[in-house]
Amino acid sequence: MKVVTTGAGGMLGQDVRRVGELVGHEVVGLDRAALDVTDARAVEEAFAELRPDVAINCAAWTDVDGAESAEADALRLNGDAARNVAAGAASVGAAVVLPSTDYVFDGRAERPYVESDPTNPQSAYGRTKLIGEIEGAAANPRHFVVRTSWLFGVGGGNFVETMLGLAERGELRVVDDQVGSPTYTAHLADGLLRLAATEDYGIHHMAGAGHCSWYEFAREIFERAGVSCNVTPVTTAEFPRPAPRPAYSVLDSEWPRPIRLPDWRDGLRGYLAER
Repeated sequence: MKVVTTGAGGMLGQDVRRVGELVGHEVVGLDRAALDVTDARAVEEAFAELRPDVAINCAAWTDVDGAESAEADALRLNGDAARNVAAGAASVGAAVVLPSTDYVFDGRAERPYVESDPTNPQSAYGRTKLIGEIEGAAANPRHFVVRTSWLFGVGGGNFVETMLGLAERGELRVVDDQVGSPTYTAHLADGLLRLAATEDYGIHHMAGAGHCSWYEFAREIFERAGVSCNVTPVTTAEFPRPAPRPAYSVLDSEWPRPIRLPDWRDGLRGYLAER
């Protein structure tokens, strides 16, 4: 399978390229310097030249808090670019994989969200990602919209590195009333590539199995890394941020044969070994 990965310089994009090559795919990685995904004509020309079987759009605005004051900029990357990549893929008969986020939900559920649950994003980031889902799907009937959550991997900044970097303080306060599923980008990359080889077009949920709070995640990080740091649980109200976060955004799937990722703890072990 010939795969074009946009946003190839980012955390997920790097793992899609690495994992894809390991399993025998021909992967062409296009980072920001190689392709401006907000330029529809440039995207179309790139696809006309490369003619992939599938495109995986890893280009995204990921600064959740920054999007609150720069929603138009976030929309260009999360909305316009998703549409451009989907349309570019469609122009050469290719499928498209559009990674999205648990932040399209409001976090008020009392059970894991499935694909048919109504969306209600509370942040600019969530709104722009939802627009990308809708416009990307409309631009290419052979689409896989894949909602995931709490990504961490060796190719970029993430919660694990933040915690390990702050551990020298000896004591940290971490939010304990936001619950989700940490997802190792190497596991997600493998799942995306496996999905792309099917014809199960539509919306999919794909995240690390199990769930935890940020506080529980931090404690597991320090235990697995053998780092001594006292972690105190706090509420979201005690730790305000510009962008609201879903209180509960665990993802599940209603597909009859969904692609399941390993437990988030296995992902953490893999990450710590890899870094």
